Amino acid sequence: MLWATSVIADENGTADDSSTTVSTANDDLAEITVRASRVAITRPAGSYASLATTLRFDPQTELQSRGLAEGQSDVTIRGGVFENTGFVVGAANIMDPQTGHYTAGLPIDPDFLSPLVLKTGIDNALGGFNSNIATVAYSLPDLVDGGDVLLGFGDNDLWYSSLRLARVRTLNSGDDLALAVSGSWSAGDGTLPSGDHDFARYNLLLQYDQGNAQTDILLSYQDKFYAWPGAYTGFAFLPETDHTKTRVLHANHRREYAGAWVELSAYYRELEDDYDFDRTTQESGTPGSFEHETRVYGAALQGSYRSGVVDWRYGGQLTADKLVRSTDLTYGYFTSRNYVKLSLVPTIDFAQSGDSTMSARLGATLDSSNRDSTRISPLAGLTTLTTTASGSRSIAVEYSSTSQLPGYTALNSRPAGLFGGNPDLGREQARQLSVSISQQSLDWKGSATVFYRRDNDLVDWTYSTSAPFSRQANAVDLDVLGAEILVSRQWDSLFINAGYTYLHKDADYGESLVDASFYALNFARHRATLALRYQFGTGLELRLDNEYRVQRDNPLRTSDQKAWLASVALAWRPLQINGLGFTLTADNVTDSDFQFFPGTPAVGRQLSFSTAYSW
Repeated sequence: MLWATSVIADENGTADDSSTTVSTANDDLAEITVRASRVAITRPAGSYASLATTLRFDPQTELQSRGLAEGQSDVTIRGGVFENTGFVVGAANIMDPQTGHYTAGLPIDPDFLSPLVLKTGIDNALGGFNSNIATVAYSLPDLVDGGDVLLGFGDNDLWYSSLRLARVRTLNSGDDLALAVSGSWSAGDGTLPSGDHDFARYNLLLQYDQGNAQTDILLSYQDKFYAWPGAYTGFAFLPETDHTKTRVLHANHRREYAGAWVELSAYYRELEDDYDFDRTTQESGTPGSFEHETRVYGAALQGSYRSGVVDWRYGGQLTADKLVRSTDLTYGYFTSRNYVKLSLVPTIDFAQSGDSTMSARLGATLDSSNRDSTRISPLAGLTTLTTTASGSRSIAVEYSSTSQLPGYTALNSRPAGLFGGNPDLGREQARQLSVSISQQSLDWKGSATVFYRRDNDLVDWTYSTSAPFSRQANAVDLDVLGAEILVSRQWDSLFINAGYTYLHKDADYGESLVDASFYALNFARHRATLALRYQFGTGLELRLDNEYRVQRDNPLRTSDQKAWLASVALAWRPLQINGLGFTLTADNVTDSDFQFFPGTPAVGRQLSFSTAYSW
């Protein structure tokens, strides 16, 4: 393995600890640390593993993908839309200013990162940036000597492979200097005509570890081409393609002190995007050809300082973006923007009787931009924690308020074009009240949350029968009522993780002519997930992910509104050869035709076989 702190069990035997630990923060249930995957299968049958693929079948996270191998994936949480979820590495939210569709497409190898931390509520407001609903956060763990190689193939002419190497040297000072490199590749024809893909990803990580301080410099590059009928338009007869090239340079420094820690990050992200709704006319400037180039610079700070019974959490991020080039996004008022976010949330611990404590949080965030207004958002929460010899129980009530700005696709697209923009779109606001309870013992854990959220001026893409060939960016006010239930249980040979989510939304588009919604009202009223891992012994393991959903009616969807989705994998690690593993995987076992995006054809069943060796 390349890192020392992760216990994620890979499908191909690169780790052998399949236990899952989901622990709640001492002061709030909104931050859930995922020590191991809450899904059974972290690598799909159709591609190499990415940050998005680790969220497939997650009980709290819905991954809406276009095309086989998840050529493009939207991450939605608690009824938000794709632009409401951010991705943080270290202290910095590495955003994409063009569209949230590309936010989850970071070129970073997940094997170079720690298990994720899913942040909602106050924790999202504190540690996120331009992400109203949730943040998926990662840190950079210690590297260790080692490596792994993987080869895989499947039907539909699928093949994929990856190689990782890491070397650590201890200096005379006792500090560790490490270098890691990785490459990942995937290609295939897809389960539909004009459904092919061709991916390549490269990473280089330099790490200097001083024990109480660690510095990382990460360079990542990804080249992704994928095709899928009706990927963005919903017109299944259009052979659409999307070709992106993403470069990320990320530097991070974290230092621990007595009763305190601080983390600094800086990054540069560059994205080139070439989208065509007809692959037969891919020349620049032809109708249906959309080309863009964006650059983002960011610097971020976060930390904690404890003084007596008060824990001071603080954070800040400064970001500058630029729409360098575009064949279509030229109808707005600006093509560059600066953002500033500052946050401060003190937590006060109150001693109670016995093994019970109470924590109160009261703080605020400030969001500002040179292209929009400044917004101060209050935060407040109260949590009780009771510990016993057999486990713990926590009850939390919190109020959070967040805001964010729309991307350039919504602001600058030609108003009367295929994707109609609106340059007058402003800052989105989300206000949420939630009540959570969590129970944890030695071999099981569970939690339940009820929340209400008011979204004002949320950007949605909509459809009107008066303009059937246009998708329009409109502002919508939403009332969202939801509930989440999570349960996990570990036996000697069996692990299960189950989840259930309920959502109800009321929408007000004002005077806009809206007959259907592609995103804000494209959600599951009921969604249930079940992940199962069973070890037969002799190195054989069965892994099964299930999802059952009842979707809100949408007149654009041509598939059933109800669906059962499932993936299964059989992994074998010969006990005689340490580090060797084989995996047989089937995605969409039932060959469901459910459309994650209304009108966009579903991905069919995909089979693959892979072998891996780690040292």
